[in-house]
Amino acid sequence: MRVFGVVGWKNSGKTALMERLVTEITGRGFTVSTVKHAHHAFDPDQEGKDSWRHRKAGAREVLVASGARWALMHEGPAPDLDALLGKLGPVDLVLVEGYKRERHKRIEAHRSATGAGLLALEDDGIVAVASDVAVEVAVPVFDLDDTGGIADFVLREVGLAPEPGHARTLGDGDV
Repeated sequence: MRVFGVVGWKNSGKTALMERLVTEITGRGFTVSTVKHAHHAFDPDQEGKDSWRHRKAGAREVLVASGARWALMHEGPAPDLDALLGKLGPVDLVLVEGYKRERHKRIEAHRSATGAGLLALEDDGIVAVASDVAVEVAVPVFDLDDTGGIADFVLREVGLAPEPGHARTLGDGDV
């Protein structure tokens, strides 16, 4: 499974970058799934809805299904990232938002307005930075809004695109 992450401090632009990358990469014909780390007691359910009532009544898991989608909610601590990834169906790429302490390759989203320092200065798992200002780091730096360039980089990093200047030929894993 090919996994690449987007990390950064709160309000650094992680979610907006994830959204743009999913749009860009799926627009190029690849399939993408996402994993998002949420803090504290997030609740995707709505108070008063049937599934919420089931959970409040004590159900450990609630599966909600329709003709268009389904979702499984599980009460209790989340398993580690590897276990969560194992629950996903096959796709070309899984983009992970958050999980900044995990060891998969990650790009750091950075906005100067947050006032936060760069994670990339102390984390060798961060292989690039996307920033709204010039920064001095030992990894490639992209403009935070350069979605195409960031997507090219991500796809090369996970082996879904040829290196610049190299044509991809049959036999590189294509059928």
